[in-house]
Amino acid sequence: MPDLKVLILGGTTEARALATACAPVPGFSTVSSLAGRTSDPRLPPGPVRIGGFGGVAGLAGYLREAGIGAVVDATHPFASRMTDNAIAAGELVSIPVLVLRRPGWTAEPGDRWHRVPSLSAAAAMLPGLGSRVFLTTGRQSLFPFADVDDCWFLARSVEAPEPPLPRRLEVVLDRGPFNVVGERDLLVRHRIDVLVTKDSGGAAPKLRAAREQGIPVLMVDRPGLPPAQTVGTVAEALEWLNGV
Repeated sequence: MPDLKVLILGGTTEARALATACAPVPGFSTVSSLAGRTSDPRLPPGPVRIGGFGGVAGLAGYLREAGIGAVVDATHPFASRMTDNAIAAGELVSIPVLVLRRPGWTAEPGDRWHRVPSLSAAAAMLPGLGSRVFLTTGRQSLFPFADVDDCWFLARSVEAPEPPLPRRLEVVLDRGPFNVVGERDLLVRHRIDVLVTKDSGGAAPKLRAAREQGIPVLMVDRPGLPPAQTVGTVAEALEWLNGV
């Protein structure tokens, strides 16, 4: 029997962990796909493909040509277009698709969260919550805040963001993992009084630091779950692959 060739749509910690877990398992071979939005990504083990597919039709063509037998969409929880394309392409070529999504965050005692449905809703609510804002929404998600002139912004990203950007903006170029001590120091040093983030899930020392400092958090809700089988852990994804 030939190996089951698995396309892992990645760029996340879970995608790298899944590729690593599959590497020593007999009967599997993987190809990891990265969007190519950063110039120096963390590469998973095994073959890696970088760049887009050209929509649903392009992805379906790739699945056929590459002999892919299963797809695991382990992209960022907010990469909903890629997830939709993966599900549609899988249906076109009759290949099973699994969505691997880490669970979202849950507020704990002491948290001062304000959940909002979108980045634009977060931008509209900001002036009433604080004036010195720590933006951790990603470098491609700063444009909704470009017209918020009443606030000063600190944004953190792996690479420099592109316009349109807030007029009063300082950018910190850094890559995690981060820790609570470092996050607390950053909040104090920059006199941050409100944090804006997406409900991405995973480790979140920034949320603990905000809780300790009594800083309110604007939490952007993630898109709804897609119409596909969905799991929350790498172990569950491996179990699914074993049943394909």
